[in-house]
Amino acid sequence: MPGGARRYPMTPPTLQTERLILRVPNDNDLVLAARFWASERSHMMGGPWTFEKTREGHLDILDQWRRLGFSLFTVTLRGSDEGIGGIGPYYPPTHPEPELGWSLWDAANEGKGLAYEAASAARDWFFATSGHKTAVSYTDPANAASHRLCARLGGVVDPDAAHPYGDDPTLTFRYHAGGAA
Repeated sequence: MPGGARRYPMTPPTLQTERLILRVPNDNDLVLAARFWASERSHMMGGPWTFEKTREGHLDILDQWRRLGFSLFTVTLRGSDEGIGGIGPYYPPTHPEPELGWSLWDAANEGKGLAYEAASAARDWFFATSGHKTAVSYTDPANAASHRLCARLGGVVDPDAAHPYGDDPTLTFRYHAGGAA
């Protein structure tokens, strides 16, 4: 397993923050995620996508959970099981290393610190349980909001990091376990 990642054959993890629950995705999340990925809001993340492409991505995330013991969490507000986003470590076969990624599926949830709250919890859990010592966030160079979040999470631009997007311009931020540079 890459980087000593652990599998979770028993009970999948659930993380709790002050306002959020982070849980393994389920089939009920697919329609909500598909609305986001079909929208123009996903354009700095490779979208818009068809429903079929979103379904393939959803199945890949579930497969990563099975194989690696980690992947994107579905984020919900406490007291609700309805997904509001996908946030956490993401490591498909196309990636040279794990990525800390996020998407909030409804613009009404942006600007409230929810992505930071969820990404912080997911990052800390990932480093504490996976054996990985670093992770990255691949961002569109024009995505200033993501750059601010990366910096707030302790990410530093790594101009030498390999990325999975060929010639597409990509700004990569690196995170270290324990926050060390």
